[in-house]
Amino acid sequence: MRNVTVDNITDVFEGYFSPETDPRTKEVLVSMVRHLHAFAREVNLTHDEWNKGLSILKQTGDITDDERNEFVLMSDVLGLSSLVDMMHSSNEATSSSVLGPFHVSNPPPLAMGGDMRKDFDDQVLLVEGQVTGTDGKVIAHAELDIWQTAPNGLYSSQDEDQDIHSFHGLLKTDAEGRFAFTTVRPVEYTVPTDGPVGELLNAAGRHPWRPSHLHYIIKADGYRSLVTEVFPSDDKYLDQDTVFGVRDDLVMEYTEHAADTFPAEGFELSGKVSEPYLKVKFDLILAKTD
Repeated sequence: MRNVTVDNITDVFEGYFSPETDPRTKEVLVSMVRHLHAFAREVNLTHDEWNKGLSILKQTGDITDDERNEFVLMSDVLGLSSLVDMMHSSNEATSSSVLGPFHVSNPPPLAMGGDMRKDFDDQVLLVEGQVTGTDGKVIAHAELDIWQTAPNGLYSSQDEDQDIHSFHGLLKTDAEGRFAFTTVRPVEYTVPTDGPVGELLNAAGRHPWRPSHLHYIIKADGYRSLVTEVFPSDDKYLDQDTVFGVRDDLVMEYTEHAADTFPAEGFELSGKVSEPYLKVKFDLILAKTD
């Protein structure tokens, strides 16, 4: 096509595809370019703005490595990660939420009633719940991959002073689908702002804070895996999560209890809790595979 114009360039782009192109690949690329071209026309994109956008993409690639994926973070703060999660979540199961960039592979086994608090002396948090299907049937031996921030607001992969598997554990539900463990209350934290994502947030006048949360990946035979996170009802950033991860059904409530009410058995910390502790019960619902 020689006579390419502002008005026909999108159609010309689509016309360049080979008849052998995978249909889904063509559908995604054509739609993406149609929206991209429409965006440029709508805002009358300038050369300087176009170059700035390319520069941000280059910086995003430059700062990305095996420990930090700035592209994922960019997707998170733009709401794209959460949008894709929500579009493909089961309406009957517990809502999914963003994985985030700080999950560590091969977490250590965590026994029923085990403790992730270890040497940290912050207030004990007792977490318990049950995993069921959407039909209410309990799911025995479901696998829960659990992780969270340390009390200093850092994940183990961000903090040289923590063991790489600090505040990570792999726990299996019992015959009744129940799980229980102890830890400390996670804290709010900021997403990394020393790269292009920080520049974008600053340009938009947005803060970088996430509400505190516990992460879960739940897997069970015959059920769809669930990646999610749960948030306390009293967190000040609950209604302004910078990565849009909060859902109504993922909000939980911590309650404080006297030390003498801590279970006398069944927990690694049984008989060792001498101060008031926090407790939360949060059940998880999985959808069956198609």
